[in-house]
Amino acid sequence: MTTAPPPTSAFSSFSLEPFPELQPGDDLAGAISEVLASTGTELLDGDVVVVASKVVSIAEKRYVNLSDVTPSAEAVDLSARTGKPAAVVQLILDHSTEHFLATERGPIIARHTLGHQLTSAGIDRAGTDGAWLLPEEPDASARALRDALVAENGAEIAVVIADSDGRADRRGTTCISIGAAGTAPLRVTEHGGKRQEETFTDMLAAAAGIILGQRGRGAPVVVLRGIGYTPSDEGVTTMLHHSPAG
Repeated sequence: MTTAPPPTSAFSSFSLEPFPELQPGDDLAGAISEVLASTGTELLDGDVVVVASKVVSIAEKRYVNLSDVTPSAEAVDLSARTGKPAAVVQLILDHSTEHFLATERGPIIARHTLGHQLTSAGIDRAGTDGAWLLPEEPDASARALRDALVAENGAEIAVVIADSDGRADRRGTTCISIGAAGTAPLRVTEHGGKRQEETFTDMLAAAAGIILGQRGRGAPVVVLRGIGYTPSDEGVTTMLHHSPAG
């Protein structure tokens, strides 16, 4: 059962930078620890480390060469309607269970096989020749990263994996959580006899997104400090309406 976390009246946030440009298979926890050491920064008990999903995908070698993708007739049709490369559209179809266009020209809103509703099924272009898929099991990725950071740095922390995402009803993007470890994904608030469940890890991702969203800055890791949360390894999957597809 999700319990109310300690109250939060103020918090701080900062990025870990300069952050190295990771290569496929690099040790993400090790890179974070190296930046902490080189900048004289320490993680403290209760910190929340928010990490952009792309660097997790890079560390987990989730790259796809678009030349290896054969677009279907449906992908070709959607490509013509949206202007998105047919191979990328095929990846969206391959990694989703349903989709629709937010407008006649897109974007494509898809329910990923992981259960998340995401723009383009979370597919992230890698130049003109490739694309990055989401981590295969984001909650497991968050737990592994949390465990490695605790082992290397000693502080008891939480980890949230954040992904940029658009909404069908408006322009622009925000940040949501797709994986978490160390904090309950939902926060329960009660006032005046009313009880509300809030998507807490999404709030954490959005708070960090103010920094993460500055493209070109090369700052894929943000630390949130001073936020009260309920320790838990339930993971983001437990608050989804749709379970991951088998």
